[in-house]
Amino acid sequence: MRRLIGILAVIVVLGVSVWALRLFWLAGAFRRIQPHFAGSCHLVRGPVGPEDITIHPRTGIAYVSASDRRAVMAGKAVPGAIWSYDLNAADPVPVNLTPKTDVRFQPHGISLWVGPDGRDALFAVNHPVDGDTPARNAVEIFDVIDNGLVHRATLTDPLLVMPNDLVAVGIDRFYVTNTHGHPPGALQTIETYLQLADAQVIFYGPGGFRPAITDLVFPNGINVSPDGRTLYVASTTGRSVRFYDRDPATETLRFRQEIGLGSGADNIEIDEHGNLWIGAHPKLLRVEAHGKDPKTLSPSQVLRVTPDGAVEEVYLDDGNQISTSTVGAVHGNRLLIGNVFDDGFLDCQLQ
Repeated sequence: MRRLIGILAVIVVLGVSVWALRLFWLAGAFRRIQPHFAGSCHLVRGPVGPEDITIHPRTGIAYVSASDRRAVMAGKAVPGAIWSYDLNAADPVPVNLTPKTDVRFQPHGISLWVGPDGRDALFAVNHPVDGDTPARNAVEIFDVIDNGLVHRATLTDPLLVMPNDLVAVGIDRFYVTNTHGHPPGALQTIETYLQLADAQVIFYGPGGFRPAITDLVFPNGINVSPDGRTLYVASTTGRSVRFYDRDPATETLRFRQEIGLGSGADNIEIDEHGNLWIGAHPKLLRVEAHGKDPKTLSPSQVLRVTPDGAVEEVYLDDGNQISTSTVGAVHGNRLLIGNVFDDGFLDCQLQ
């Protein structure tokens, strides 16, 4: 009996060890970071926690979603903001477009709808704080008028369990990712570390919210092709991006392919040629550590993925220039790189 118990104990220890080694490998713990970038960057201070950035393709104005997450985690939340940054200006500076908001505005992922009729709208995932505690997740919709923002609607629903990013596909319709099927707590932790496929993409349109894609592993960034016929969904712990054929008339989706990225994918932006630009975390376990201690650097990465699935690493940094990169937004030869926690984003010149 003792021998059997001993054998079972060895099997359990070996199983846990293999699982832990696989987890560390998938999280990039053993990866060597050799920084490179064929261009130059400078830090633009102002927005703290500029997690998502999107650029108007015609005006060249970048919209930056910022929330001081360290302050929120410490129970000392300050108002978040949407900032603008004019890439046409000789010496651009960030401008707060939502200066009258309070701590109930903590924006996360954003998406810009550029309407063929001239109506533009900005959509933002919001994680409100009510006092010292999180409130019900929401999606805020702003009309873009004279390069400013006019709030139009606040949408909430029980399906918004852990909303992260969204993509507008109309003036009043969008897809939004739920990174997890469970709210913060023990079940969410288990879902994350066991890479359980419990998460969803939610669609909002006439009739309200409904599930659009189920059984996903940590879906994070989301976007659509310029013609609207391909939906892209990034998986952070799955280290991949999934392509779905989309019928804009019926909003039906069909899985096409999955492209491995070898890194923790975050937000997705699309350039004028239809390429995907993905902010990524090559060492995932460092992201949370950097949130707790700014001195613990978290490497940053930006990947470019062509519509046919070719992957190129455009930017890689060990965390000294910028930590916890979340997004790479491109306009012409400019690349803006955001992050989760720190003050400022990078404004880079591409060669």
